Amino acid sequence: MDQQPATAALSADLRSIGGGAYVADEASSAAAGRTTIKQAVFNLLPPATVAVIICFWAFGPTSWIKSPWSIVIAGALTTAFVQTLEWVHERHADWRLDKREFATDVFYVILGYTAIAWASATLAEEPLKALKQSLGITTPWVMQLPFVVQVALVVFLIEFGQYWMHRLMHNTVLWWTHAPHHHITQLNAMKGAVGNPLELFLISLSVVALFDLPQAALFCGFNILGAVSTFAHANVRSDPPLWYAYVFTTIRHHSLHHTALSYEDTRCNYGNSLILLDRLFGTYRDGESTVVGQDDRKRLSIWEQTIFPARPLIDRAKARRSPPVSASG
Repeated sequence: MDQQPATAALSADLRSIGGGAYVADEASSAAAGRTTIKQAVFNLLPPATVAVIICFWAFGPTSWIKSPWSIVIAGALTTAFVQTLEWVHERHADWRLDKREFATDVFYVILGYTAIAWASATLAEEPLKALKQSLGITTPWVMQLPFVVQVALVVFLIEFGQYWMHRLMHNTVLWWTHAPHHHITQLNAMKGAVGNPLELFLISLSVVALFDLPQAALFCGFNILGAVSTFAHANVRSDPPLWYAYVFTTIRHHSLHHTALSYEDTRCNYGNSLILLDRLFGTYRDGESTVVGQDDRKRLSIWEQTIFPARPLIDRAKARRSPPVSASG
């Protein structure tokens, strides 16, 4: 007579256990589903950001777009957006920003918007415009192009110059100006702005000033290049669609360019924003690197990065001052 209640209790326990397992499985599936959706959204963020940038400069308020400060504000907001994504969905815990890294990155971003921008405009862009005017060079046909084509032209002209300058830096004595950028030991959203000031100036040079282009197209191109480069340096778990990654540089491509394996292994994927150029000129390599840096991965201070190109001269001067070591008998 006592067996029935016991059997009933056991059945109830089994149903409870089974139900709990079912609920647990359901919760696990729901969590996995949320993770998959989150990853899918993050994978689409780079192309979506480019699309939003194009729409803003094509259809935004004229008063905003005509302001010379609009590109500074748009660029800063784009960088802040991508930097925020690092804290939401990071790619590698080892690349997580600390206060020192963050302060250094901010310093170089400000340097880029001030001293480097001034030097580029004063020493390169304005002389090029003066030369264009003196030679009577005009490109009225550019103004007749659709806005998107104008933007594509800006992106191509700037990135084409940067690709060859970047490649030159990895294969000539100019490496001494670029090497500090490869001493960074982690990749983050603002790391594209970090480097020796001379290198930052050289990499900013372009011939875009020779073309008659509306300011909106110029600023849109600048904004797109900045956004793609920022994503390509960012510690964000985002793997864009294949069509995007075929044309634009991603964190996978650029992390391999920054690999700590060896100096030789960095001589690939030179495209700062257009990996398509590497595909066309035979310098593309597939893969990804989680460990970045050069020379035993020694992180350089701002001062060390600034004087880095003079290191051969400094070492020679030190060698002359040092007394010769005599052999002991």
